[in-house]
Amino acid sequence: MMTGQKTRLMSEINVTPFVDVMLVLLVIFMVTAPMMTSGMKVDVPQTTHERMDIDPKGVVVSVNASGKVMINDYQLEASELAGRLPKILESLKAEEVYLKADRSLPYGVVMSIMASIREAGVEKIGMVTEPGDSDRKQR
Repeated sequence: MMTGQKTRLMSEINVTPFVDVMLVLLVIFMVTAPMMTSGMKVDVPQTTHERMDIDPKGVVVSVNASGKVMINDYQLEASELAGRLPKILESLKAEEVYLKADRSLPYGVVMSIMASIREAGVEKIGMVTEPGDSDRKQR
């Protein structure tokens, strides 16, 4: 036993376990992030125009083929749209609303949803479509 020497405490922090845990978490999040996309499937119409930029601060109102309405990731009834949309726009500080309606919906349903958005006080409404094939441009 060494009685004459003082033992010194180790003042360095071992970061290897921390780095190992962080790398494992990174891999887990990279694998699970694509699976976490929510929302509903909406088969939007195809058009012949070029792709336009969408304001990331804008609110997306989606209507699927069965008539279910969603604001971003929040599902609600179509009758509640005009009442709840102003509060959502105010909380997100958004000015534009993008309407993403399924192509199989009757024209009257889409216009009814658009009227509810207008009733909520929205002046800028964008219609979300997909760019079509080059064959469609020639028709």
